[in-house]
Amino acid sequence: MNETERITELFEDIYDGDSWIGVSLVETLQNISAEKAAKKVALQWNTIWEIVNHVISWRDNVLQRVKGMITQSPADNYFTPVKDQSEKAWQDTLSALKNSQQQWITFLQKMPGEDLEKIYKNNNASYYKNIHGILQHDAYHLGQIVLLAKTQ
Repeated sequence: MNETERITELFEDIYDGDSWIGVSLVETLQNISAEKAAKKVALQWNTIWEIVNHVISWRDNVLQRVKGMITQSPADNYFTPVKDQSEKAWQDTLSALKNSQQQWITFLQKMPGEDLEKIYKNNNASYYKNIHGILQHDAYHLGQIVLLAKTQ
């Protein structure tokens, strides 16, 4: 197994597999309703839904980076209030997460291993480090989602 195949496996595990941390995004989100996803547990905390949107946006941002594009980090860090809190909008968000996953897997399956050494000039880090950073980001926010779900 080469390195991009191992990284692909990590993406699959955190999304809907047997991750080292014992939970996955799909497993955690599958029983969360739109109402629960939109609920503000504490004034200063983000909702589950806001966190999922944040995860999707950062996944897309970093994917663009490793495709050679220069991206910007928005002032709001991709944390924005959810306006449409319907069940359909929640299912659309989960579909967007799935689409993000599919885009990453497709990209990684075609990525030459030597591209992992390329440097993204905005943060002077290798593509390898950026990719592992987004995996760590997913795990960090998955932990938040699990805790928020347990408080409800």
